[in-house]
This record gives sequence, C-alpha cells and structure tokens, in this order.
Amino acid sequence: MKKSIERVQTGVRIEKRLLKVLKGLAEHLDITVGDLLEGMALHSFENKPPFSKNTLKKIEQLKAVYDFDLQASHSHKLNDTGEK
Repeated sequence: MKKSIERVQTGVRIEKRLLKVLKGLAEHLDITVGDLLEGMALHSFENKPPFSKNTLKKIEQLKAVYDFDLQASHSHKLNDTGEK
C-alpha cells in the first residue's frame, strides 16, 4: 500500500566518500539517494537491519572502490579537513 508523504529539499553536509558509496548503492538498487536514506532511517528507527546479505556484499565492494574506511565507531568524532 502506498503512503502519501511530503518531501522537502535539504542541504545536508556529508563525508565525500560516504556519499559516493551511497550514490553507488542507490544506483545499484535503482532508487534515489533520498529513498535510500529514508529506508535506512525507517529501518533503524525500528531496530531492523536495512540491507540483505547480497546488498551488504555490494556495499563492501563500493567501500573498496571508494577507499572508504570509516566505521560506526567514528560517528560523531569526525572533523572537516582543516578543523581542529
């Protein structure tokens, strides 16, 4: 069943390599980055894993391609280049 919603445009700052992985994954899944983020958030809010084993394999491939080495433990501990 489809649910009617209202979307808004936002200017979110995000780590460059993370965005590349998200864009690659969205392309692989044939959805928009916004739809991917919404799905991830909704699954997280219900403490449900958002990805299948096959999708997790694709994420690992994309992380390797984009030299993405951040982990959940880095969350809230990141500084922009040049910041102290």
